[in-house]
Amino acid sequence: MTIDELAKGVQEGKRRHLAKAITLVESNREADQQIAQQLISKVRPAKETLRVGISGVPGVGKSTFIEALGNLVIEEGLKVAVLAVDPSSPATGGSILGDKTRMETLSSREEAFIRPSPTSGTLGGVAKRTRESMMLCEAAGYDVILVETVGVGQSEFEVASMVDCFLVLMLPGAGDSLQGIKRGIMEIIDVLIINKADGDQEKMAKNAVTEYKNAFHLLTPKYEGIGVEFLTVSSLKKKRIDEAWIKIQGFVRSLKENDLFEAQRKQQELNWFKRLVEDEVLRKLWESKKNKTLVRDFVKKIKQNEISPSEAALTFLTKI
Repeated sequence: MTIDELAKGVQEGKRRHLAKAITLVESNREADQQIAQQLISKVRPAKETLRVGISGVPGVGKSTFIEALGNLVIEEGLKVAVLAVDPSSPATGGSILGDKTRMETLSSREEAFIRPSPTSGTLGGVAKRTRESMMLCEAAGYDVILVETVGVGQSEFEVASMVDCFLVLMLPGAGDSLQGIKRGIMEIIDVLIINKADGDQEKMAKNAVTEYKNAFHLLTPKYEGIGVEFLTVSSLKKKRIDEAWIKIQGFVRSLKENDLFEAQRKQQELNWFKRLVEDEVLRKLWESKKNKTLVRDFVKKIKQNEISPSEAALTFLTKI
């Protein structure tokens, strides 16, 4: 299949072509990367899209929530793509990639595209080429792109830097959970949802919302005049999922009304450009034959206590 044929298939919304294109984008082979960049330059989003980042600790019910939200979005006549980033094993590079099995009804819908993607060791748990994958899904005609992160480390910041709305799922009962949220994470949240608000936990969930609201009042708003949205839902029982979708759409509408939507998208593109340049510089730095030899020598000296790591780093930089 030629690049032109692949690009045409993506633009026509053919799932097989889209899957093949994302596989190219995710490949670490230099030849595949060159083809992938040519492909990306040939495709363009067919219409305005909505990008939503979804994070939360393991066990909070992200997959159940995404499936419920995705099915609701489809019922409204829209197409949804889910980019679910799975944690890779640092030792083997293996990945669970179980999201398709956890989203059985959504994955069977013609209007949905679910792509589990291993992080391959990328900082923060966000796959290196998630942005390009998102672009390809938009070119294929998907209206809503849901980017799920593993919810650990720096992954929240990575996802927040590429979406229009960043949503965090929490469990009922604020208490320790509130203490566990880092201030930096709180400052990037746009919509906070307490999941599993059913049965005996419904009252706990409502109390948690009150506690979170009080805590957020102490912070400087992320956007002037636009506050964080709060809600309790039960993904399992499909309760208030429609309200969650309304909150997301309302938040994005507020961005547009305040002339922030396009400005944010442009800033994300600039940040993306900078990140790509930095990644390529680092790749060339470490893959240079000369530098590999230098690094081996410095590693040997550090292990033998002949030089300190900081001295080795400074000396290495003067020699490259």
